[in-house]
Amino acid sequence: MPLHPDTVAVHAGRADFGALGVHAAPIDLSSTNPLPDILHGGDSYESMATGGHPLTDGGNVYARLWNPTVARFEEALSELEHSEASVAFGSGMAAMTAAILAHTTAVGKRHIVAVRPLYGGTDHLLDSGLLGAEVTFCHEHEVAASIRPDTGMIVLETPANPTLDLVDIAAVVAQSDGIPVLVDNTFATPLLQNPLDLGAAMSMHSATKYIGGHGDVIAGVISCSERTAEALRRVRAITGALLHPLGAYLLHRGLATLPMRIHAQQSSARALAHSLRENPAVSEVLYPEFDDERGLIGRQMRGGGAMISIRLAGGYAAAEALTGAVRLFTHAVSLGGVDSLIQHPAALTHRPVAPAARPGADVVRLSIGLENVDDLLIDLEQALAKARVQATA
Repeated sequence: MPLHPDTVAVHAGRADFGALGVHAAPIDLSSTNPLPDILHGGDSYESMATGGHPLTDGGNVYARLWNPTVARFEEALSELEHSEASVAFGSGMAAMTAAILAHTTAVGKRHIVAVRPLYGGTDHLLDSGLLGAEVTFCHEHEVAASIRPDTGMIVLETPANPTLDLVDIAAVVAQSDGIPVLVDNTFATPLLQNPLDLGAAMSMHSATKYIGGHGDVIAGVISCSERTAEALRRVRAITGALLHPLGAYLLHRGLATLPMRIHAQQSSARALAHSLRENPAVSEVLYPEFDDERGLIGRQMRGGGAMISIRLAGGYAAAEALTGAVRLFTHAVSLGGVDSLIQHPAALTHRPVAPAARPGADVVRLSIGLENVDDLLIDLEQALAKARVQATA
């Protein structure tokens, strides 16, 4: 019988611990490794440089190509994402960059279809043309019409950053005509959503967020087929976008508590979202469980997650006052950690986005942590009261 995801999160990636005689995950910090001989070392190097695995008798050769601590984390996340493989990178943006290169210029295709809204960094990277790719931004129902003969990849994020729009993954896959679909699964995590089960080719995470969960590691990871992983590893080896072993250790350790954190944070977010709907300073609460006419919560996603965005009746002036008046919420970018964060997307994470696609100045994003939900509500209510006064002054 398949194990529950809560159990998988604790035990995944530990298969070799018994043979190693360890209970906690070991950290291999070697930048280089002894070679058995020229022939076998060279063959192993060739295997890894082209996206494969180290050969049994050839050694790991060099950390830019392979590291066992990183590999254990990748194996563990693959179990949670129901994928054949995962490939970890030094940041979420490095992961996205590798996916773009592997599916566009590397295979003679320059075009990408992207469903907005997206994380500001992703949107900016796509729109910049920096990697030699062309992009067509569209809505979910426009994907099929946006595809060209040279389209190499389709990109979407659900729930989307920062407005928490839901995209029907299966519906996009149905329009894809076999073109690989990458889903940014950062907000949902593999505990709440598994894009590959819905036909997506890649599930990407800024592992900096919920996977790590403690605000002390920068990383990205893509779960996919072994064939796709080979292409991604090849880009990683060439560009040097590797994840440091210490970061991989922290991420692997973070997976064990991911279920408990997600369940608790989601419960608090749901309660706060309902309470904020009654606050006169808030004109709209954006939360995935609200206005889900298509029934994607339950069919695609197991709950609304732990992110909330709010539109403030007082616009930018209220947003400025709110972010300065909170006491328990830290005014900072990023999300998914054990402590609650608040930020203004239009001025920060989505500042590079084209004005027409940028979130409104009245939008504030909340990442709900593990604090007591009543304490968080009291903090928001006192800060919103000040924001309301400031906006009407």
